Amino acid sequence: MKIISWNVNGIRAVHKKGFLDWFLGADADIVCIQETKADISQFPKDLAQIEGYTLYTSSSKLKKGYSGTAIWSRKKPLSFSNSIERADFDNEGRIVRLEFKNFVLFNIYFPNGGASDERLKYKLDFYDYFLGYIKAIKNKSVIVCGDYNTAHFEIDLSRPKENEKNSGFMPIERKRLDDFVEAGFVDTFRHFNKEGDNFTWWDYKTGARARNVGWRLDYFFIDKASIEFLRSAEILSSVLGSDHCPVAVEMGIPY
Repeated sequence: MKIISWNVNGIRAVHKKGFLDWFLGADADIVCIQETKADISQFPKDLAQIEGYTLYTSSSKLKKGYSGTAIWSRKKPLSFSNSIERADFDNEGRIVRLEFKNFVLFNIYFPNGGASDERLKYKLDFYDYFLGYIKAIKNKSVIVCGDYNTAHFEIDLSRPKENEKNSGFMPIERKRLDDFVEAGFVDTFRHFNKEGDNFTWWDYKTGARARNVGWRLDYFFIDKASIEFLRSAEILSSVLGSDHCPVAVEMGIPY
């Protein structure tokens, strides 16, 4: 089973850059995207109805063109939800949850805390609540992919010292990812790769991608018990179309 996750920075924008051709060529079982900036009525028609896949979406109830997540899956799940049972988190369209026979998949666009102290608190509260939510899931594998909006360690961004006071690399945010690990969840990419210069986001304005001055903000975390099913995890850094690139895992788990 191949799963891909990608913050597309606008589904309509990336559609114009060849998203459908990329999608078909990727040949994934499940594709998760974040920051769609669209509700289902605004999806390009050829993306809303890709042959062989069913589309599940979540969009912001607060304002149009903001946030948004979606999953295409070849196999229909046992259940679909865009809720983690807390309205202040559900309302921003950050969550798509699919439950299959042997695992639960969460596609999450974690909040950005850079706009204000209030948004930073919202981000930290989201991390805390969500971790409690997934810890309560028993007897199934748990897979959490998406844009986490935090670089975990110094190796995960180009200029760690300069960014210690900036949202996305503040100690209080990084501690939340420590909490995920301490709770028994594993960063799949780091399970295989301990090297630097592996990033998933680059600033458009400064042309940072050409110089590979970036941040690793996009992850697949899985519960520790499911490591036996993990076959590979990679960053698809050659894929263009967004300020993020896709990340992918392959798992030998029936679904």
